[in-house]
Amino acid sequence: MTAPLELRQIEKAPKALLHDHLDGGLRPSTVLDIAGQIGYDELPATDADDLATWFRTRSHSGSLERYLEPFSHTVAVMQTPEALYRVAYECVKDLAADSVVYAEIRFAPELHINRGLSFDEVVDAVLEGFAAGEKAAAAAGRPIVVRLLVTAMRHAALSREIAELAIRFRGRGVVGFDIAGAEAGNPPTRHLDAFECMRDHNASFTIHAGEAFGLPSIHEAIAFCGADRLGHGVRIVDDIEMVEGHGVRLGRLASILRDNRIPLELCPSSNVQTGAVKSIADHPFDLLARARFRVTVNTDNRLMSDTTMSLEMHRLVEAFGYGWADLERFTINAMKSAFIPFDERLALIDEVIKPRYAVLIG
Repeated sequence: MTAPLELRQIEKAPKALLHDHLDGGLRPSTVLDIAGQIGYDELPATDADDLATWFRTRSHSGSLERYLEPFSHTVAVMQTPEALYRVAYECVKDLAADSVVYAEIRFAPELHINRGLSFDEVVDAVLEGFAAGEKAAAAAGRPIVVRLLVTAMRHAALSREIAELAIRFRGRGVVGFDIAGAEAGNPPTRHLDAFECMRDHNASFTIHAGEAFGLPSIHEAIAFCGADRLGHGVRIVDDIEMVEGHGVRLGRLASILRDNRIPLELCPSSNVQTGAVKSIADHPFDLLARARFRVTVNTDNRLMSDTTMSLEMHRLVEAFGYGWADLERFTINAMKSAFIPFDERLALIDEVIKPRYAVLIG
């Protein structure tokens, strides 16, 4: 039998990331540094290691609502152009160091205007940080392409304005729109105006759905809102029946997702923390992968989950015995599902991902 892949091997593999929150991926040292600069004195720890531990343990909460609470601290230190630039720059550097070659990073501009910045100023600062990070990563021999998704909070009433922001910055680094936040009581249909705005401009969007609220959330995201991708979507497993001796039987909603190749932005470690699944071994990722859904591997929040793309892949390898061919398929799934033009997707697949996996597979 082939020896299982080790983390150090996976760290060399090219990766594509579709679901990662900017305010969930800060370096603990950066949180402390910026907090000191702006006089924010509400952090629960003053040592970087202790702070990292606090974020990880506090986020392992068993519910999405409690999981979101620690973000108050990261958002608090991301209220100036300098801070936003730095966080974005470091995000790119950290992803490139993990062999990520393409990433779509999302954040909610409406959470970063407490010190008087406009939405445009917030997005400008982040895009400038991304551009500088890409330049630095390329100079270090680790080229990466990073694009931005702007997110509206589903409990608020600014989604149309944020959708218009996405359109305004299209072609300048923003490639799509998203809604996020607590699902229960905040259905995506409250934001139909925003999704209509995106469709009117032939623009792409994803929707957080099926993480905590189940099938109704997924149904609304697809049937009423027309989502191009699903953020998480893990609860689609509730529409799949195991049939002894015959594999799986898909319900109507699950069939629509698979037949239409609607990508699932799965985030295994985060799903364990929020209580969506009990453990990585219990995660339906493998069931969905074997049923040929378009599954992708994602980090969600690297700080809160104390994770990287390599760690997420390694945890799946340990749980389900995946090899290089599986990881390549999941990576190409993500690249096919990216919100950049087809020729750019194809170039990364054919010129970067496949050649590098060919070397790893041997």
